[in-house]
Amino acid sequence: MPARSPRRPAVSAKARSTTAPAARAPVASPARAPATSSRADKPRAAAPAPAATQAMALYEQVKDFIARKIQEGAWRAGDRLPSESELVTQFGISRMTVNRALRELVEQGRIVRVAGVGSFVAEDKPQSTLLQIANLASEVRQRGHDYRCDVLAVERVSASLEVAAALDLRTGESVFHSLCVHREDGLPVQLEDRHVNPRQVPQFAVQDFTQLQPSEYLVRNVPFDQVEHVVDAVMPTAEQAALLEMPATEPCLLLTRRTWSRGVPITVVRCLHPASRYRLGSRFRADGNPAAG
Repeated sequence: MPARSPRRPAVSAKARSTTAPAARAPVASPARAPATSSRADKPRAAAPAPAATQAMALYEQVKDFIARKIQEGAWRAGDRLPSESELVTQFGISRMTVNRALRELVEQGRIVRVAGVGSFVAEDKPQSTLLQIANLASEVRQRGHDYRCDVLAVERVSASLEVAAALDLRTGESVFHSLCVHREDGLPVQLEDRHVNPRQVPQFAVQDFTQLQPSEYLVRNVPFDQVEHVVDAVMPTAEQAALLEMPATEPCLLLTRRTWSRGVPITVVRCLHPASRYRLGSRFRADGNPAAG
């Protein structure tokens, strides 16, 4: 019989796997540049300005536009400004932004706003800080003189254009009005013509002002946080001269005062003084505070 060729030993699956051709060495891929390197040369876009900054710039544009018109004489004292709606359309901005611009112009004394009517160019008169609120009765008594206050009227009236602007109300809206003559040793030294915001002082008209004069009542009972004083030299009307017992040909000092509580007007008062009987002044420290004594 022919000789059989020897059988090859069986190779297990495990062994076959070990004898399989060696895997190709992986081809090294080119190293990738860091993700940031491709952007390093590109300048970063500037961050957008915050909305508040943009709004600030816009309201400043409105302020500058109005102030420039006034400065150039295009709009004169008493002229009516474009309405809020017109300014919103002209500048393409929100009513809130326009309102802020107008509000700051009012605070700077450049314009006057009348609720329900509009905004107007204010009278261009320079003014400076001068006075603090004083108690006329106390001043007179400190001089050793007799003080008396004659209350001539306490009533409700319709707000005129001027009063409405001062109290931030609508023209014709109901306000309180009081009229008093202050006397020193029997001689009139001040005619006090006051209007009061009824929203701030609803009980004003029911007070007994024979015991406590209107200005003293307000100082004691209605807290305020802002005061404005403006002094003018004026000629009295015939009626004012008669109440002050003075010739109508003599000049007067007019002190107009407004007070606010949290931004809301409380009262506006016009205090008329015969120039020959009264003078206004104050003494301040270098830091702007009233000097003691």
